[in-house]
Amino acid sequence: MDVTSVDPEPQQPQPGEPEHVTSTDPEPPQPDEAKDFTSVNPKLLQLQQVSPMRLHVQRMFKQWLSLPETCRKMNSLIENAMPGAPINTLGNTDSSALSSTYPAPSHGFPLNVAKDPLQSQELKNRCISRINQIFNNPLGRLLINEFKSVTRDVCKLPSFFSSALFRRIDSESTGLVTREVLIKYWVDGNMLTMNTATQIYKILKQPGREYLSQDDFEPILREILATHPSLRFIKNQPENQDAYAKTVICRIFYQNDRSASGRLILRDLKRGDLVDAMQQLDEEQNINNVRRYFSYKHAYVINAAFEELADDEDLIERDRLRRYARYSLSRRVIDRIFSEAPKKFTSNVPGKMNYQDFIYFLLAEEDKTTESSIEYWFKCLDLDGNEKITADETKYFYEEQMIRSRALKCPPAPFKDILCRIIDMIAPEREEYMTLRDFKRSKLSGNVFNMLFNVRKFLQSESAREREDRQQEVEKHPDWTEWDHFVNRNHPA
Repeated sequence: MDVTSVDPEPQQPQPGEPEHVTSTDPEPPQPDEAKDFTSVNPKLLQLQQVSPMRLHVQRMFKQWLSLPETCRKMNSLIENAMPGAPINTLGNTDSSALSSTYPAPSHGFPLNVAKDPLQSQELKNRCISRINQIFNNPLGRLLINEFKSVTRDVCKLPSFFSSALFRRIDSESTGLVTREVLIKYWVDGNMLTMNTATQIYKILKQPGREYLSQDDFEPILREILATHPSLRFIKNQPENQDAYAKTVICRIFYQNDRSASGRLILRDLKRGDLVDAMQQLDEEQNINNVRRYFSYKHAYVINAAFEELADDEDLIERDRLRRYARYSLSRRVIDRIFSEAPKKFTSNVPGKMNYQDFIYFLLAEEDKTTESSIEYWFKCLDLDGNEKITADETKYFYEEQMIRSRALKCPPAPFKDILCRIIDMIAPEREEYMTLRDFKRSKLSGNVFNMLFNVRKFLQSESAREREDRQQEVEKHPDWTEWDHFVNRNHPA
């Protein structure tokens, strides 16, 4: 993929700098008083027991309320609710949207759920009035290239849904949409009163299905590529356009496909941040500022990393993946990846991963704070598939780390000490084993994963200088994710 019109090529790391790029560095060797309450009314003692989980949720909620970004968003919502202020609530109203550290779009995409019949009718009347204004022409109909005003002003959707929305309304493929057909679909069909996530879901999904596949996102990616100003420089580069579209769609499914089925259901859209990211994209002129999913810079870094390792058939075999990040990953964890324990490959070629498989690996490896990443690496460690990580399983992976550490002139800690550290970091509910829930509750899961199978990241985390450098990165960009920092290190311009 070429980004010469947006950003320069990723800079090569200096010798000795621990960047994640392919290298010819030699690989390290591998191994085979009690009080009297008798005068108290017993009913007063019948207090409802508060579960530890509820206490944990309450603590987390208080912590969320104390965040500066939360205060800004709450103040904004309060200001919008003042008399005379326009309603400007997001269509995606779950907590993940409110807690997002990314900027919210500058204009509102209303949550059009009017429970009061009078309010509902008023909403419909306003919508029809706007439709009448748009269709105030001699023909009383619109072509597909004239539909953006309907998409944004009437339906309050991102402009790049224009073609998909037009074709959904024009079910008979006449190439025209009339005022009556639009009102029948959007107003009479109650699309108007649905939240934005549901509207998008119904527009994109195929008739008869109750899920979205990757193919369903292709129409909006085509329109983004055709209309977004930041992507004009690849307008006549179909290969780069195809790579960008595949990368964005794969990132969407990696982050939102919680069932790992290759399908997105309505609940996935409502719980995730995709709708917010789409709204931001529609307002942002520089696509690289939309770090969730759509950044071209991010897509470039992913594609460049793949091309460094792929063969002539655009596939990666086991030995080629071992070269990633100067042989940082252990042979044993790579064997688990190619056993397809964390994710079934889509390449349909035994023993080889394709671009989509590599994207899942790369996103999981470079940001181990996300649920998707934790699930990926947990499955790698879970050798017997019983959804429990035992001391024996952690020892299996750490044995190789010990040998690799010695090869890098770094004497390793005994496994007994490492196991104690892991237990302290994960704080499992049961002493005998660790579960996926334990890993997701811990903020140090990524450190544990690196401790067990990424020797270079583990040694960096043990270095005071490296920790100071990473802390400076965080302080400079406190709203960035680990993935954002990785992209910036490999594509700093």
